Amino acid sequence: MELFRKLDPDGRKAARGAVDRLLATGEATAFAHSDGGNEGRLAHHLRVEDGGRSVVGRTESILPLDGPEAQARDPLTGVRDARSARAWISAQLKAGAGGQPATVLLLLAVSRFDAINAAFGRSTGDAVLQAAARRIERLVDGDGRRRLVARMAGAEFAVLLAAPTSISEGRFLAGQLIEAIGRPFMSGDHVITLGSRVGVVASEPEDDAASLLRRASGALAEAKAADSGPLKVLDAGAASETALGDQLEIDLRRALDQEEIEIRFQPQVSVSTRRIAGVEALARWQHPRFGELGAVTLFNVAERSDYLAQLSDHVQRKAIAEAAAWPEALHGLRLSVNITAADIVRPGFASQFVELVRQSGFAPGRLTVEVTESGLIEDLSAAGNLLAGLREGGLRVAIDDFGTGYSSLAYLKALPLDYLKIDKRLCEDITGSVRDQVVVRSVIDMARSLGLEVIAEGVETEEQLALLAREGCTLFQGFLCSEPIDSAALIALVTDNG
Repeated sequence: MELFRKLDPDGRKAARGAVDRLLATGEATAFAHSDGGNEGRLAHHLRVEDGGRSVVGRTESILPLDGPEAQARDPLTGVRDARSARAWISAQLKAGAGGQPATVLLLLAVSRFDAINAAFGRSTGDAVLQAAARRIERLVDGDGRRRLVARMAGAEFAVLLAAPTSISEGRFLAGQLIEAIGRPFMSGDHVITLGSRVGVVASEPEDDAASLLRRASGALAEAKAADSGPLKVLDAGAASETALGDQLEIDLRRALDQEEIEIRFQPQVSVSTRRIAGVEALARWQHPRFGELGAVTLFNVAERSDYLAQLSDHVQRKAIAEAAAWPEALHGLRLSVNITAADIVRPGFASQFVELVRQSGFAPGRLTVEVTESGLIEDLSAAGNLLAGLREGGLRVAIDDFGTGYSSLAYLKALPLDYLKIDKRLCEDITGSVRDQVVVRSVIDMARSLGLEVIAEGVETEEQLALLAREGCTLFQGFLCSEPIDSAALIALVTDNG
């Protein structure tokens, strides 16, 4: 073909592949190559005519990937901006080859910045966003041609993969990004851990940049609403998870009435003696169709369906009632129950909760109330008043999931606390990550300086426990001792534990 003689070696290789696909399938295909230097690219679209006896095609220019629009940078983070992303998508779609996606788009939303800005100021939020962007770009290894990272708006980033690529490559990279964003960030005396959600889509032949971005936004919206995890991949023919969520919302009212919500207890164990010192009460939904659903799913459904207050009250009452009925062998154990951000702002909650404990017959001095960082930071003044009221009633207070969002020495000093629980994400990599070891050591030292006992969550190995013991951690919780179990299994475990 005359075309082959005009191509450089890379262009000839791409052309041969396109022709091979065309002859093997009979379906129209395309390939692209550089148009000399950095001035742009040419796309060649090929098809078979005359019953397979001839190959015809057309050539078009593609927007230069090194042009001003395609090179535009976000002034805050330094990655490409939304204009650059749209230009890059358009270029890849024009160059797309038949039989595979022209591009795979990951739309990643990094969460918690509103609360971080409110708690620590815009400058801290901007610094963490810049660090998150650098972490994303290092992981993606974006070179602007095979892969590109762009900030679309706020804390939302696009990661674009050029052909040859696949939805599987996008899914794998999305998992890596979620893990990377979940690792702690340090900013002054703050330990900040972000959350993220990702929607992944592959381009289709009829897509333009706008339609591909719309589909990615839809996938991201489903990832934000889903209970099954922070990632949503839209494959061809993929079913929406919205119907499942709607069904669970309908079922929750019945579940509360028909005792489908059960309580499990996960032991909290002394690091030094390995004896069980207490338990945390955790909710489980025994759904007649979907089986056992965990607390995250349960409370997410409750929040969407406006049943959060009813569910929280139900779980607290049931857990305390079960613990009050424990046999004498368990009378030395402490019980920890969780309260939500909604509980914190409920008028009169502290006095009502203390009265619930009194009526149950469970000793207030054995009860710890756990509240998450996010619950505290949403209304610090209300949280301080509530926790003080609970402690006046003889209860102890723990801050749960420390390190998952807004950890700060300043607000820890201002709140009446007894325990600090290190989030499992800070513990899971401590044996292999020097950085995580430094973070955990800093958290434990900070807690001790404030007179707080430390509970490490998610401990699964003896190596993790040995490191935590060396750093001075007091208690641990995790599968190394036991998964969450019912009261009968707890009695047996405590008996065996001595």
